[in-house]
Amino acid sequence: MVYIYCNISDKSRGDVVKKQYFGTYFQDGVNPVFCYRSGETVYEEQLYNGALISCGWNAAGYPLNVLSGFPSRLDKRDFREPFAFNVEIDGVSLDFGLEFAGYETEKTDKNETAVLTLKSRVKPVLIRVITVLDGTPVITRKLEIENVSDGYLNLSRLNVISGGMEMIDKNRLGYDKKVDEIYSLGYFDSDRWGKEGMFSWHKLMEGTTCIESCFGRNRFRYPLVFIRNNLMGKIWAVQLGWSGGSRFTFDFNAGPDDDSYLAFKAEIPSHNPMYALAAGEVFSTPELHIGLVSGGLDDAVNGMHSHIRKTVLNLPEADGRAALVGAGMGAEHDMGVESTKVFIDRFADLGAEVFIVDAGWVCPPGKQTRWGEYNGINIPDKDRYPDGIGEIVDYCHEKGMKFGLWVDIETLGDLCEARKAHPEWLADNVFGEKARRFLDMTNPDAAKWAEDELARIITEYRLDLLRVDYNTDYSEYYNMRDTGCGYPECLNLRHFNAVYKMYSNLKKRFADVVFENCAGGGGRCDLGIMKSFNHTWVSDCQCAPDSVYITNGMTMALPPERVDRLFAGMGCHTYGSLGIQMRNTMLTHMTLNVIAPYDAEINEEQADFVRHSVDVYKKHIRPFLAESKIYHHTPDTAEAKKNGIMILEIASPDKSRGAATVVSLVNSGEKDVLFKAKGADKSKTYNVILDNNSERFAVSGRALCAGISVYLPASLSSELIIYEEA
Repeated sequence: MVYIYCNISDKSRGDVVKKQYFGTYFQDGVNPVFCYRSGETVYEEQLYNGALISCGWNAAGYPLNVLSGFPSRLDKRDFREPFAFNVEIDGVSLDFGLEFAGYETEKTDKNETAVLTLKSRVKPVLIRVITVLDGTPVITRKLEIENVSDGYLNLSRLNVISGGMEMIDKNRLGYDKKVDEIYSLGYFDSDRWGKEGMFSWHKLMEGTTCIESCFGRNRFRYPLVFIRNNLMGKIWAVQLGWSGGSRFTFDFNAGPDDDSYLAFKAEIPSHNPMYALAAGEVFSTPELHIGLVSGGLDDAVNGMHSHIRKTVLNLPEADGRAALVGAGMGAEHDMGVESTKVFIDRFADLGAEVFIVDAGWVCPPGKQTRWGEYNGINIPDKDRYPDGIGEIVDYCHEKGMKFGLWVDIETLGDLCEARKAHPEWLADNVFGEKARRFLDMTNPDAAKWAEDELARIITEYRLDLLRVDYNTDYSEYYNMRDTGCGYPECLNLRHFNAVYKMYSNLKKRFADVVFENCAGGGGRCDLGIMKSFNHTWVSDCQCAPDSVYITNGMTMALPPERVDRLFAGMGCHTYGSLGIQMRNTMLTHMTLNVIAPYDAEINEEQADFVRHSVDVYKKHIRPFLAESKIYHHTPDTAEAKKNGIMILEIASPDKSRGAATVVSLVNSGEKDVLFKAKGADKSKTYNVILDNNSERFAVSGRALCAGISVYLPASLSSELIIYEEA
């Protein structure tokens, strides 16, 4: 293991940081081997007699032929489908019958990209297997499929990565218990609105297990899964950077006395044909992010977050570090000019840095809750804003805040003139029925209109922030249309690629504008869409305790500075204490909502708590939030419900400071909770603040890691813990 002793925060200490290694290892021959090494993660594939097969993984940095005469690669005969990807063209498998056509690598100081080119002997197709290594435990994989014929070819099956993961010799491990205790599968249990991020571990049973989102289930299950080897202390973390649906399949082949075998597929589900490739066209698949660590869930999550920050969400114009405190009001209020100014004054006083006018700004007074019918109009209602919305923009800027505006550009309401003038912009489903409001972005005219409209809105209304919503039925992801091939094809892949292109174009054009993804809460916040956004809502559900579960789970998927959580508004005041509502935002990207009607007197005791919390956030949490490591003390939602406690912690990489929220759940009653810091250094001394009563004390890092007592007086109460090196 290689270490560099570098000066992060204290030149006298010499904090220890691991050097990030990445590189490829190409082993030429009749059946060449491709070894991908990133950090201590190693993954290998072999082109064996015309098939690219998965050879397995190592979590300790060893190439699988470290003993050159006795390689530890998987035996292809142990897996029915050992192939490293699954591609079908015109219903014909291209998993085999492949010829080696080239292997190239390009290395920079940040990453190495390897491109393996394969030529099919079955269909006139080139397949490029593209792998990116960045020194984190996670690698990026995608495919490029090129049609080298003079006609259309239909893509009818797509698994971006597949094949064997590992074999376990249970006798060597001395294991003779039930096979369903070998692996645990971790994922978000629910695919429903308001239940995003409800994470639980499940026993992986012998046979086949499938976790799906969008195509066969609703769209609110984030495409993330963990697979844990309980016997050997290893965890795979997998994310699919795709908004159009996912299907993760695990095949666990095990007998009570035999060796066990684990295989995996990451599939893009769709109606067929899922994509019609024109002559000469190159189709690029969504990206899969997969890594392996020896360690626990915290190691896997932080390894994935490190990868996301370094390689995935790394465009300068979409940086999420600023984490400006947002605030806003929408259709829950009358949204008039005078009431809006009152809310701007109040939010400025509370410490907000951005003010956002939410859904309803295009609707006439009294009809703001019917904003879906007005989608696509995108002009401030004249009765609501007699002098235009510029008056609000100017007032906001005068108060020292940035101005933001909500738009749902990808749906067209019944009252929208664009919908009436262009009914062809709404695609048909498999039954020939028109989409309800779903704008078909595969139609070039519709896509141009949407991009031009957003550019106009940003420019004309002088936006500092654009909040993008996306309210549609997930079944409309799979509309059908003839795109030029002469028969209907599923629009899923084309549609979301067009959506990504639009937001990428706009973000580069308006680099200084903050792009906030909303998308019906957690309905579309994957790594594919997030490449062009600074941060994202992960749910519209703000009511405790579900809101706490959502924050806990969704910060496994995305780094906390990218995760918007809301204090007040959207009904959250109806459940739980003021403290639990605020603490649920404080380790993420904080957003505020109103705490009293515009014509009611402010409760200064309540306002003081909000001001104080915002100040703590800005001074003690935000400075390290974008580089923080995160620790889920109670990751399993089902277990947390049983125990009545949920604890979340973040810490700076150099362990000089950290923060944690401790929350009691429903029917948990009065509790003394032992908080054991995971992000502290046992050799340091810390000043600790318990926020509820402003208790301050010094404690050794060893004692902080061993545990300090935190008192919670009742169900749905909370404590905020701040610790900083003395």
